[in-house]
Order: sequence, then structure tokens, then C-alpha cells
Amino acid sequence: MGSLAGVDHVLTTERLVLRPVTAHDHAALLAHWTLPDVRRFLFDGEAPSAAEVTETIKDSIQDFSKDGYGIWIIQDGTGPVGTTGLRPLEDIGLEIFYSLAPGSWGNGYAIEAARAVVEHVLVDLGLPEVLAEIDEGNAASVAVVKRLGMIPFAVVPGVLGPMTRYRRTASTAVTRRESTGAGGG
Repeated sequence: MGSLAGVDHVLTTERLVLRPVTAHDHAALLAHWTLPDVRRFLFDGEAPSAAEVTETIKDSIQDFSKDGYGIWIIQDGTGPVGTTGLRPLEDIGLEIFYSLAPGSWGNGYAIEAARAVVEHVLVDLGLPEVLAEIDEGNAASVAVVKRLGMIPFAVVPGVLGPMTRYRRTASTAVTRRESTGAGGG
């Protein structure tokens, strides 16, 4: 992969803007990620500390600079509604994750944001696959990954019980250009 210098890593969808987190997002991330309904599956029920959020932001900025991925703030027309991102899943690949503020549930934002990140991984970054790991009781996330065309490939133990691992390969990806009918040249 070539240099990523000068790339802003902003992803846009029909209704959303996904922008990389910055140090200015610390308070908003801490407030969002400590909501009980948000941290239930994302952090196995544990609230991250302020220091952990600081470290996560720092790691994300470095990951964007080096590898072209990290954590994005999901924004609709009214402001931030959640987060999505990519992180290593052990040593087997990149895992997509997402969280929405409870007031934003049911609007299709999770699938819309996650689809943009999956396309980023498979098309823009040219990686062979993207993974997801979902707790057994997280029916909403199972629905999202299935709508993304991800298929289960393993069940592993987790803090809250069994977790199913899903994958979507580049061979099943549709580029944004193909899906919108836009030409290129």
C-alpha cells in the first residue's frame, strides 16, 4: 500500500458522514461509550475509563495515519449519533464494530455506516476480508452483519457467553462505483 499522507479518511453515505475521531471528541466518546445500552456488548458491560478513551483515540489517529483505518464518529444531519470502526481481531484480520446512541436506534444507521466501512476495507484498502465478532444475545448486530452479506465461520467463548465470528470477503464486495452506476476512468 502506498503513502496515506494527505488522505482525510472521511466516508459519506446517503444520510451520514463518518469522520475519524480526534482528541476533541474525548468527552463525547466517553459519554457515549459509558451509556449502559452502548457498552453492554461493545465493552462487555464495562465502562471504559477516561484514560482508556484517550489511548483509544491516540491509537486510532496512528492507525489512520499508518493503515487507513481506525474509529469514525457517525454523524447525521443533527450531529454525532454513534461510532464505527475497525480493530484487529486477534491475529486473524480486521473486525468491524459500531455503536449508536439509543435515540438513534431503528433508523438504519448501523447498516448504512457499517456498509461504508466494509466497502472501505474491501475496495479502498483492498484487503481480502472483513470480520465481525458478535455476542450470542446481540440480535440487532447479527441482523446488521447478515444484511452486510457476512457469513458465520466460528463460535468462540466470550466474556458474556459464546460469540459468533462472521466474515465478508472481497470476492463478494460491490464497489460503490458499481452500486451507484457511476462511471470512472
